Amino acid sequence: MAVQSGEKLPMFIWSNPRNRWTLLVLRLLAFLAAAAATLVMVLNKQTKTFVVATIGTTPLKLTLTAKFNHTPAFVFFVMANGLVSIHNLVMIMVDLLRSKLDYKGFRFPMVAILDMLNVALLSGGANAAVFMAELGKNGNSHARWDKICDKFGTYCDRGAGALIASFLALAFMLLVSFISILKLANSSSHISHNNN
Repeated sequence: MAVQSGEKLPMFIWSNPRNRWTLLVLRLLAFLAAAAATLVMVLNKQTKTFVVATIGTTPLKLTLTAKFNHTPAFVFFVMANGLVSIHNLVMIMVDLLRSKLDYKGFRFPMVAILDMLNVALLSGGANAAVFMAELGKNGNSHARWDKICDKFGTYCDRGAGALIASFLALAFMLLVSFISILKLANSSSHISHNNN
């Protein structure tokens, strides 16, 4: 249906200035969840001492520490969640400064693209960590890799908490990305309408 001259295009609900707070709240929730996942995983560490042999009556002990940086997938997980946290923090600051400085016609067409890239990054990091977590919980009998969660239970529990926070951040980022794309589509339809 063609738009008649002088007829206004219907505004999408998210382009309404009073509803921009919804996007800000979603960004804030994504920031908090991704930052929590990052911090929990970075601080995740457990040390245990095991008796590996007995010489006479003296036990031979070995102390092992499980840390996130021993696994490249967990390092990627931390980097992905950290970058998504920074991205959302910068976007929140830009949005708040934009309203205070009253930029006329200020648009960020790259925001929708960056949001999509962050969704992909966060999804990749979370799924890599889930794969390693499953391996740590159940092991792999075919490759003869033993499970470690029976020995480092606290480490695995904290890792599971970080994964839950990361998947919450992913859900919020999907919503943010969806809204960013719709806002971009709405603003481009208004631009093309104004040019006609």
